[in-house]
Amino acid sequence: MEQQKNIWYVTLLLSSVAGFCDTATFVAADSIFSAHVTGNFIVFAYQMVKGSDAQAWVKLLTFPVFVISVMVGGWMATRVKNRYTLLFTEGLILITAGILFVVLTRLGFMVLYSWLLYLLAMVVVFAMGIQNAFGKLYAKETHGPTTMMTGNVTQASLDLGTLLTSGFKNEIISLSFKKQLDTISGFLIGCLLGALMGKEFGLACIILPGLGMVICYIFTKSSNE
Repeated sequence: MEQQKNIWYVTLLLSSVAGFCDTATFVAADSIFSAHVTGNFIVFAYQMVKGSDAQAWVKLLTFPVFVISVMVGGWMATRVKNRYTLLFTEGLILITAGILFVVLTRLGFMVLYSWLLYLLAMVVVFAMGIQNAFGKLYAKETHGPTTMMTGNVTQASLDLGTLLTSGFKNEIISLSFKKQLDTISGFLIGCLLGALMGKEFGLACIILPGLGMVICYIFTKSSNE
């Protein structure tokens, strides 16, 4: 039972963090997706046809940054005893990015050097890459993917169809449907918070999900080492 509670908590947290970071960078860092990086291909194509060549090409940088981050996450997984060290590392990276944004803004550098905003956004992309690696390497630690919701929505739709035809009497499918809803709801909540706080505080708000990841590591350390 305790393990199931941990999985629910971690799933809700990770999906919320992904939604938060993805939306915060989109709102506060020139429409950059940090968790669902393939979405940047769409933004790239859109900005290219609109004539924003320089801004468009920056979007493509998210892909190699993400790939390198996932590789680093895979490398870390072979060298740590506690799998949640990956999430702890992600949290530290997010906190660092948020603090750097605050400091550089106070010093006036963010206005003088616009490329710093893109650099910090790439740091967030790197952090999200580690979370993606965690989700792929330790799939049983969550109810499903936490950074991309298309697969979860698809599964929820299939489950709902089965429940409707069975009169909601299939307990296994009911449990699966609930798990998908928990994940999707967490992501949606994260998106809403990321949009609001990204607009109000810029990338400084990234400190919040970073703290969430560090707290997750502290609470799960004893039971997962």
